[in-house]
Amino acid sequence: MNTSYTRYEDIDKEQLAKDIDAIKETMPAVNEEDFQHLLKLERWGRMFTFSGLALILVLNIAEFALGGLNSLLFWSFAILSAFFISTGNVSRWANTTHPILHGGYDKVPNIPERYTKKHFAKGPRRYIDWMDWIKPDAWSYEHNIMHHYHLGEEDDPDQVERNLQWLIQSKTPMFLRYMIVYFFAGTWKYTYYAPNTLRILANKKLKEEDKKEITDFELNPRTKGGLELWMEYLLPYALLKFVVFPALFLPLGLTAVFNAFIIMLMAEFFTNLHSFTVIVPNHSAEDIYMFSEPSKSTGEFYLRQIMGSVNYNTGSDKIDFLHGFLNYQIEHHLFPNMPLSYYQKMQPIVKDICKKHNLEYRQESVFKRVFMTIDLMVGKTKLLRVEGI
Repeated sequence: MNTSYTRYEDIDKEQLAKDIDAIKETMPAVNEEDFQHLLKLERWGRMFTFSGLALILVLNIAEFALGGLNSLLFWSFAILSAFFISTGNVSRWANTTHPILHGGYDKVPNIPERYTKKHFAKGPRRYIDWMDWIKPDAWSYEHNIMHHYHLGEEDDPDQVERNLQWLIQSKTPMFLRYMIVYFFAGTWKYTYYAPNTLRILANKKLKEEDKKEITDFELNPRTKGGLELWMEYLLPYALLKFVVFPALFLPLGLTAVFNAFIIMLMAEFFTNLHSFTVIVPNHSAEDIYMFSEPSKSTGEFYLRQIMGSVNYNTGSDKIDFLHGFLNYQIEHHLFPNMPLSYYQKMQPIVKDICKKHNLEYRQESVFKRVFMTIDLMVGKTKLLRVEGI
């Protein structure tokens, strides 16, 4: 830790709030240009998805027509296909669903309803807008409310160090802890995110009814929560991706069905790994803070978003697209309901404000940050604490 930065308790939080709020005055009104930027990112994501799906079709037709292909050649292109599909999957979540469900484009004049927070992925549109392991309404509450407004606190559902105490406090050998985390990274959307978002949403209802909250995931389908998890979260996505889609290749034979199934499994692993890499390290490493109490003012809230977040390398739309624009995590946590294009414009201003207040503005390679996060997850390092605050 660099001790040359101003201490948490010594920051002029009232002035920080004024400086951060003033950023809004420098930004133009959300307009059609911002919406077109979103549509461009959406097209890029779909390009990856359809390119991957088309490559599966071409490979299987070629194998069927020629009576077989060289295995190395086939699976080399199959891996490329899986990578394309996974990139499209991550983009659909990070570059499209994420800002829309925050309401980032609601104020664009005459915007189609399907791109607004109120209508995107709601009801049957889930299958059109964002079909995933996670239900949109559960993720919106878990992420947009609980995570964003309780960052680093006890109520933050994505507090990695706390969530992995079962591993950190165990007697599991360190090498095996790393293996468990690597497995988790490749499966986390359905082993963690889907059941956790369901649990957080269920606890909201239980709290309103003054009932005991759920502390663990309910995976048993014979329980109410477990049945909901399987029927509304896991099975719809799994059946579509791993049963219905491969079955479309039946006219080309069972080998084609098997090939499509394996490629979709690989794509899912890549999707989990990619999304884990750009999402989890945002708030998890030995130089990130956690807090024992809720913030007491707007300035303190802003301060926590800066001290509790880290950015990755930024630059062009292409770099930002591959990071899912999660490389602007500090700006996003300060202004969660802004279009993605705003973060590129806001970043230099936020940096200047941090410099003015002698605050550390963390920005490093995503690859460095992911290894720092893994060290935290296995208990090799710890988050910084601001006790009693």
